[in-house]
Amino acid sequence: MRMRKYYLVTTAHLEEALWFRDDQDFATGMNYVAIQAVLSPRVIVLVFILMSNHVHFVLYGTRAEVEAFVNFFKGRYSIYLSRKYGTKEFLRRNSLDIREISEKEVESLERVLAYVQVNCVAANICLYPGQYPWGTGSAFFKTGWERAGSPTVNLRRLGDLSGRERIRLLHSGDALKLPDDWLLSDAGFVLPESYVDVKRVESIFRNPRRMQYFLNSSSKARKRLEAEDENLPAFRDQVILGALPDLLQSLFQKPAFGALSTPEQAETLRQIRFRFSASVHQAARVCGISYADAARLLDTA
Repeated sequence: MRMRKYYLVTTAHLEEALWFRDDQDFATGMNYVAIQAVLSPRVIVLVFILMSNHVHFVLYGTRAEVEAFVNFFKGRYSIYLSRKYGTKEFLRRNSLDIREISEKEVESLERVLAYVQVNCVAANICLYPGQYPWGTGSAFFKTGWERAGSPTVNLRRLGDLSGRERIRLLHSGDALKLPDDWLLSDAGFVLPESYVDVKRVESIFRNPRRMQYFLNSSSKARKRLEAEDENLPAFRDQVILGALPDLLQSLFQKPAFGALSTPEQAETLRQIRFRFSASVHQAARVCGISYADAARLLDTA
């Protein structure tokens, strides 16, 4: 039997498009992780995070198992994108970087677990990983009351939903394979605590103070502290993407970036950078063009 090990699996960062365009896309991505956790029972999910243009997982299994886990997740989500937006084979060429995490190197696993969790903080989306809903940032070291679910939050057991409602909410017939006692948040996704190995992660860090130390000392966290303000986005990609149609209508009375002339595209990029404090990379992503094209257009603005 092949050795089962810990792996960090990261998808290549998309430069010209977004994995997730709105909150429904994020919620669907969360549910597809839950579904894949059931369909791949030999793979243990420790932490993960869904970012606008890439995803990170820390998984335990054989290399073949963890690669299949993420590829099946990508394939399922790609079908969802095709149905919603008409994109074809959107993620087929989105490559994976799979790295074994050494269990012999002191603190290696803790550093990687923290690295994944603080992606949202490094992107200037929130102050703490627990404030970001699209991943496992709020899953660990909860009190007994928190684990039971706050009474102010509308949590539902999957078993309390009809089969048709499960399929509709989770966008998959495989939703029927999920355990009845798993919890659905009021945002429409299965809570990661239902299927992530919370106890294993907590035992790795041993206590919340130690986990906080690694979160604060992560290379991602340091990068944010050391970077200049203009290198950090002030708005999420989804916010800018949602505002783009109104911006184009206001400036040029045109419905889409692709309908603009070259000077108009250049001015749109300039406006996005000015109004949203966006980097060239972020402006390119939301407009669906490459960084090189965006930089070239800005040079003409």
